[in-house]
Amino acid sequence: MKKFALLLFLLNVSFVFAQQQVSGVVKDNTGNALPGVNIVEKGTQNGVSTDMDGAYKIKVKEGATLVFSYVGFSKLEKVVTDATLNVVLSEEGGQNLDEVVVTGTRTAPRSNTTSALPIDVLSSKDLTSTGQASFDKALQYKIPSFNTVQTPVNDATSLLDPYEIRNMGPSRTLILINGKRKNMSSLVYTQTSPGRGETGSDISAIPTDAIERVEILRDGASAQYGSDAIAGVMNIILKKNASLGSVTLRTGITSEGDGEMYGVSLNNGSTVGNKGFINYTVDFSKVALANRPGKVNADGEIADFGANPADVNAFLALKPDAGNVNGSPETAAAKFLVNGGVDYNENNQMYYNAAYVYKKVNSFANYRTPYWRSVDAMPYLATLFGNGTAASYQGYVPTFEGDLNDYNATIGYKSTKNGWNTDVSLTTGGNTQIYTVSNSQNRSFIDDNGNDAKDPGENFLYGINTPITFKPGGTSFNHYVGNIDISKNLSDQLSLGFGSEFRTENFEIFAGDLASYTGNRSGADSFQGNTPENSGKFNRYNLGLYLDVALDITEDFLVNGTVRYEDYSDFGSATVWKASTRYKFSDDKITLRASLSTGFRAPSLHQIYTQKSQSSFVPGQGIVVQGLINNVSSAARASGVPKLDSEKSTNFTAGIGLKPNKNFNLTIDYYNIKVEDRIVLGNPITFSPTNTSAFFVNGIDSRTSGIDLVAGYKNLIIGSGKMGFNISGNYTLQNEIDGPVKNPASVVAVNQSVIDKTQEALLFTSRPQFKIIGGAEYELGKFGFTLNNTVFGPTKFKNAGMSNDLRVEFLTKMVTDLGVSYSASDKLTLALNVNNLLNVLPEWKFKAENADGTKILNGTSTVTSEREQFNLVTFNGRYSQMTYDGYHFSQLGTMFNLSLNYKF
Repeated sequence: MKKFALLLFLLNVSFVFAQQQVSGVVKDNTGNALPGVNIVEKGTQNGVSTDMDGAYKIKVKEGATLVFSYVGFSKLEKVVTDATLNVVLSEEGGQNLDEVVVTGTRTAPRSNTTSALPIDVLSSKDLTSTGQASFDKALQYKIPSFNTVQTPVNDATSLLDPYEIRNMGPSRTLILINGKRKNMSSLVYTQTSPGRGETGSDISAIPTDAIERVEILRDGASAQYGSDAIAGVMNIILKKNASLGSVTLRTGITSEGDGEMYGVSLNNGSTVGNKGFINYTVDFSKVALANRPGKVNADGEIADFGANPADVNAFLALKPDAGNVNGSPETAAAKFLVNGGVDYNENNQMYYNAAYVYKKVNSFANYRTPYWRSVDAMPYLATLFGNGTAASYQGYVPTFEGDLNDYNATIGYKSTKNGWNTDVSLTTGGNTQIYTVSNSQNRSFIDDNGNDAKDPGENFLYGINTPITFKPGGTSFNHYVGNIDISKNLSDQLSLGFGSEFRTENFEIFAGDLASYTGNRSGADSFQGNTPENSGKFNRYNLGLYLDVALDITEDFLVNGTVRYEDYSDFGSATVWKASTRYKFSDDKITLRASLSTGFRAPSLHQIYTQKSQSSFVPGQGIVVQGLINNVSSAARASGVPKLDSEKSTNFTAGIGLKPNKNFNLTIDYYNIKVEDRIVLGNPITFSPTNTSAFFVNGIDSRTSGIDLVAGYKNLIIGSGKMGFNISGNYTLQNEIDGPVKNPASVVAVNQSVIDKTQEALLFTSRPQFKIIGGAEYELGKFGFTLNNTVFGPTKFKNAGMSNDLRVEFLTKMVTDLGVSYSASDKLTLALNVNNLLNVLPEWKFKAENADGTKILNGTSTVTSEREQFNLVTFNGRYSQMTYDGYHFSQLGTMFNLSLNYKF
């Protein structure tokens, strides 16, 4: 990274001559500010673009002429005669720049209402208006097909939350930054949480203030971009403004008085000589712990732990929540990002961007109660976690601390010669996570020879000699990506694009310290360390080639075809294709579009090589240690686990776009996605009394279909102000296993399955059946008001161990967000956001699957009771609110967020 930064510095060094500074605001003829207008000093490469409020600032020579250009508007030239120059652009076609997208095609950009593919475009203003503290949470309340949840007490999952588009898991959405592939996280989700068995990029690491806009392609795009694009592509476009800067102060708190948030963000830019620009963002934030434990049921504890009722009741009288710390963890983050480039002349440009993020998360494991970890069985606990007396020992709660480092950088060169556009780039990126477990113990008794000691009185290495802080290791992932993209408009009707990508990936598992994994109790209590045998470095490379052809048969009729070939060093090759079409009529007011494509997703290195022991909550058994064997191990071969192959997909999308006037737009799209050989992390399989293991396998085919709707109306004059409305929604028609589970023969032989009702629910029915976002914004003088209502549809879950006669169902809920902003001056804006204004919390209930289930709920069952089932799925009430599975919005209640933005 140091060499990369030095290279960027040397490329941008040049002399800066004295110039005149000009600033102003660019608006359309209805008074709307225009973000993203290109402003160039005529005859030079000196240029800037307007910010989200239409403002700009540029240094030019005295008497210079500024050229204002904006897609869909007439180009305007103005001579600089003053330090302030405000302009109004006249509209030609009613197509704003933020409606023109570069995602989804490797040839020429298209409009999102007239493109052949469904694409959402969100500006930075759209993201900040949500009041959410991070980029991924802002998307949750703007994109109906996008979902992300925060999972409690799930170890490394607390470092970054799983996300997904169209219920397809995080690994099937490709993340791009300025059109280049972002690195994956080093974490594979192995706990019972959304995204189990998958990995994705850490999109929460991207500072919102660095983003100009986000383009989300809701369609399979493996043919254009390669692996991981089965569900769609998210392209994050960074700010390019070289003159205007701002600093934002943020703070927030929940209505319960916890979860305090503090943050400061600086975004600024500068010209570099007459030909270059640089834009940079620095963001620091800290969020305090928000705790939402449930009230623990004594009868369930007595049954699970075989404990003395008097001991249980005495402890729960002291700690009704059994000491559990269950909620949103304490998080601190530092984020740095730079975006820049140099226009050497009108045909040659160098560009670059780089980012670094450090994140530290402090979370907690389940509290080890004194009747769970008994001082009678382990007398030394009174010394480790008390003052030496048995009465002083009240259990202990292990902490889980994670340190995350994430970086990415791209440098590239664009040139145009004889109409041929060439883009050559090199991208690198990586993610490292290192873990620490504190306030814990190694419960193993080991004698001097390394053998299990039966008598705690023997000379042993652990017990009273156990460490209480452990370093269980961690993981690292990085990649290097080289791209060559070439395109040309061969005629007014025919565009051609082709190119190649070479990528090398490296995955490393770091071994923990000896005490974190050794002993007859599997090492550190709560989170076992990586053993040397389970650790190591792993890598692979792949080469991809693509060809993209777009033909405008007529001005209204477009067809686009793409074919791609990929060859991986570890599992082989894949060839995929895509065909799309679009037809416009009624003066571009109506657009019909459709696409059909095949796709693939290579098994990640994480899925191939991860092998570990981990603590998990098993209903009725409490916390147990289970094993995960990697796909290339001798244990996998001995257990009959087949080698992983790539997933294959078939995507079909069809839709209509309406834009009857410049203020109204509507798109409706149907999608149908079939995934064959979908990779899943299966249930632990008991092959023998001494061999119970979980593993990754191409276990199922799946079918997902649904409908997306996006509509908006703007510039409605009400009183002295202007109002805009938007509504968008996603409705899932199908999300299910397609055909029988593909169990390996060895699993069939022991009459088990890698997918049970719990896994099936986690993959499919634990997502909202529908999600609707309806909002309005009103601008009145210096005030701005936003009101958004997000409806989360029902979800269903089947917790492990619960009766087959019941299911858990989360009810439909609506979350209301209110925002108020006040522009005290052209430079100072104050904004207050109240998220979840009505303090709505997820709510679940048991639902009967049959007559026996009805008896349980009516209290007439002679087999089990609703209370017993409640204890099973909530760990005796520990997770009555912050439950593991099925919820889909924040369980922290109302959040108050205040921000102060100052422009300079």
